[in-house]
Amino acid sequence: MVRSDAEASTDRPGGGGRRVGRLTAAVVGAVVFGGLALARGADPALLVFLLVAAVGLALALVDLACLRLPDPLVALAAGCGGLGLVAVALLTGTLGRLFPALAGAAVSFGGYVLLALLPGSRLGFGDVKLAAALGLPLGWLGWPTLALGLLLPHLLNGVVVLALLAARKVRRDTALPFGPAILVGAWLAVLFA
Repeated sequence: MVRSDAEASTDRPGGGGRRVGRLTAAVVGAVVFGGLALARGADPALLVFLLVAAVGLALALVDLACLRLPDPLVALAAGCGGLGLVAVALLTGTLGRLFPALAGAAVSFGGYVLLALLPGSRLGFGDVKLAAALGLPLGWLGWPTLALGLLLPHLLNGVVVLALLAARKVRRDTALPFGPAILVGAWLAVLFA
């Protein structure tokens, strides 16, 4: 098997970039899944939250690498959330919780569309679709959780941007991914629900 120089460099001392990336992803995954398991405990919807989180981790990696949130992955997150919550509602007899979940998706979508259409906005429509997909499980948990899940990404991203600007790692016109902030904000909102 022929390997490129970049692949071979990960086997050399000091060239373990790919291994470090995998280790970091594994640690982040363990923290995300462990946090959800601890926070949601015996919640029948825990599996739904874990599935959405798994897709969310993939989305965060893609967005960090290429500033894109691919529609098929966002659709998978929405499908896992939507179909999973319908199944939980049917199995537990809590069909009434589906309305707040759908309303959460609609409010998230509408709010992010407005933000994306503001003059000078750098918010992409992948971010809008991701916010709507995450609005389903956030809405399922209630309006306070949804509100926190909509607010936290902007606060988190603001802190990150200010730190990067202060460290002179980026300029004011540097494009940065927002999907990871949306995902972390939703995750934290679920933990605090």
